[in-house]
Amino acid sequence: MMLTGLAELALHFAAAAVLCAGVIAWLLRSGWAERIALDEPNHRSLHAHPVPRIGGWGLVPAALLCGAWAGGGAWLGAGALALAAVSWLDDRRGLSSFLRLALHGLVAVACVGSVLAWPSFLVLAGVALAVVWGTNLFNFMDGSNGMAGGMAVSGFGAYALAAALAGEGGLAAAAAAFAGAGTGFLRFNFPRARVFLGDAGSIPCGFMAGALGVAGWARGVWPEWFPVLVFAPFVADASVTLGRRIWRRERFWEAHRDHYYQRLVQSGAGHVRTAFAWYAAMALCAGGALLALHENGMPRQVTIAGCFAAVFALGLWADRRWRAWKRG
Repeated sequence: MMLTGLAELALHFAAAAVLCAGVIAWLLRSGWAERIALDEPNHRSLHAHPVPRIGGWGLVPAALLCGAWAGGGAWLGAGALALAAVSWLDDRRGLSSFLRLALHGLVAVACVGSVLAWPSFLVLAGVALAVVWGTNLFNFMDGSNGMAGGMAVSGFGAYALAAALAGEGGLAAAAAAFAGAGTGFLRFNFPRARVFLGDAGSIPCGFMAGALGVAGWARGVWPEWFPVLVFAPFVADASVTLGRRIWRRERFWEAHRDHYYQRLVQSGAGHVRTAFAWYAAMALCAGGALLALHENGMPRQVTIAGCFAAVFALGLWADRRWRAWKRG
């Protein structure tokens, strides 16, 4: 039975990877990639030439068609599609920060309400706020080659394995489809970026990371700490960077290059070495979360603490390189 379940997961993963890669390849060959959305370099960018932002056009449809709708029913799939459409408009024309967050909040409330059984107002508001934050994590961290795609493979892959071991086939299929689509996207984004994920890809990825995390928690597949630990490299970088910018009274809602991974790229590590450093942290956190899920008492606490300590050490290393580079 377990072998059959794993074979089905592999099928969802492979189908999404092939479909995503096929759509992106067709968009590049047909010339549509440049017409949909181009990311022009600016003073906040880490790239020097225009790059099409069409990764989401392959990733989101591939993931949804290959099983992502199964994890929480039609509501989660509809939420991901709605956010993809809004984000495409943002890629094309630019929307205000307030309007974007308001729409993210509406989708989060609707989907959390569909997953949790009659939650109180405080629970609904708190969980929806967490999903909104998760929705934006991928967007904040999607600024270096291979970064967001790697987190999709690692994070959703951990979801898929945990759900499969718990006998939650629908949730496992949904996560495996997003992990597979992330793999297909990486074919064009790492080590050299021929395409970017764009808001139409990063926002739905972040939303599904949060929404599937809530779905698994609601069904008793994993406790509330599991999604946070699985995506800890993104959660820690984005959260600490945001807090630091708020503390310095900066315009934190505007694009910037202050994330730890961005500082690492700028200080000479480059896109590839930076990605591999974060991949190591992603693999450690995903593996540690799966291990801790089946531990109890002190072993679990030690595993969780060790994973967060490793992420903290990565941030310290990035800061140290940054300060040395700034000093010249």
